[in-house]
Amino acid sequence: MSKHFEHSSLREKLIEHLFIGEMLKLSWLKDDCQLEVMKPEVDNAGCDVVLEDNNIIRHIQLKTSKLGAKASGQKVNVRLATKPSGCIVWIVFDENTLELCSFYFFGAEAGRPLTGLENAKVAKHTKANVDGLKAERPNIRILNKGQFTRYDSIEDLYKVLFFPQN
Repeated sequence: MSKHFEHSSLREKLIEHLFIGEMLKLSWLKDDCQLEVMKPEVDNAGCDVVLEDNNIIRHIQLKTSKLGAKASGQKVNVRLATKPSGCIVWIVFDENTLELCSFYFFGAEAGRPLTGLENAKVAKHTKANVDGLKAERPNIRILNKGQFTRYDSIEDLYKVLFFPQN
């Protein structure tokens, strides 16, 4: 059994910490050290981490995939759209080194609310009930990979997250 499968919760947490560390490092390197990191005690809106910089608060749902994975989309929580500047960051990482390779972003411009979930396909439970039916998950939507914008550097992602594109 693969370590990535057997210890997937640990790996997800590790990638999250690496991501936060890279964001903090960028804040440090741009000489303002203003990035704030907050973690929700309860995740009932799909938010994994809250980051604030440049007076922009980003409620971020993190997703991950190994480099070369065939994932064609992600399931996201619609309640993320009720948060200021909610967004999804899908991190692609190297399974051998855990290097963060690229980032897929779904969200609005910095300072604007998340849109685009209202017409997305409703997700279904992965397991069927006793009648063999997979019930809908009304608060979860499926976004295709093509709906995300790809960034190959964490610096470019940082700019998108916290600096409005004028």
